[in-house]
Amino acid sequence: MVNNSCIYECTISHSRHEVADNKFYYKYFMFYLDLDEINLLSQKLTLFSRNRFNVFNFRDSDHLVFNKPGVKQNILEYIHKHGITDKIKRIQLLTNVATFGYNFNPVSFYFCFDMNDNPICVVPEVGNTFGELKPYMIDKNHLTGKQFREKIQKNFYVSPFIEHDIFFDFQLSIPEEKLQIKIDDYKTENKIFTTSLFGKRKKLNNINLIKYSIKYPLVTLKVISTIHWQALKLIIKKVPYFRKNEFLDLQKGAIAKWKK
Repeated sequence: MVNNSCIYECTISHSRHEVADNKFYYKYFMFYLDLDEINLLSQKLTLFSRNRFNVFNFRDSDHLVFNKPGVKQNILEYIHKHGITDKIKRIQLLTNVATFGYNFNPVSFYFCFDMNDNPICVVPEVGNTFGELKPYMIDKNHLTGKQFREKIQKNFYVSPFIEHDIFFDFQLSIPEEKLQIKIDDYKTENKIFTTSLFGKRKKLNNINLIKYSIKYPLVTLKVISTIHWQALKLIIKKVPYFRKNEFLDLQKGAIAKWKK
């Protein structure tokens, strides 16, 4: 029985506050998947598969690998190495999946729950356009009510227009009927960039997958196209940028995705 997986119809907004103001938003949708339900979803949903081409295809290779056979085992390996000793009942992954064979995830989130369904930790998995991923651990010591919040130094090449050693201020509410995610970028005490993701829960079924494949066609291609279009606008505005091969000492902990 599929109980925990769903879709969130979202609005994501970005606001740049340094050097040159730049604000934009777009609408799309994300999957919120119980990692134990993915195989069953692949059997029940016509347009959804696991590791097999389809309109929507969840690929384990799009996520972190630590020499374990699947995405859940790899995340369990990661959180155990980072001090989580609680037995985990379920892991919910908020993410994009490959659409007509293409995928790009600026960031995914693993929400981990114990045997009593209490939230234990969340792992943001940040990706860049060079095929690298970097996980960040936020444990229950940083949980207030239903929101995880922690400020963590980035040390990762994400946007070429933002320094590698700024801090991410993760503000991650546990997804329920509404989705509320916010990540602010700080340079010292100055907020220089804001990302907000808000959404409403929708059923994950065949009807909605057909609906969203029409309403948001090639959704993952839209994500990467928007990133490059906004980058071009910043170049035209002559915003300084950093190349990937610069400041390598400030790029720490990046992990290359599995080869396809």
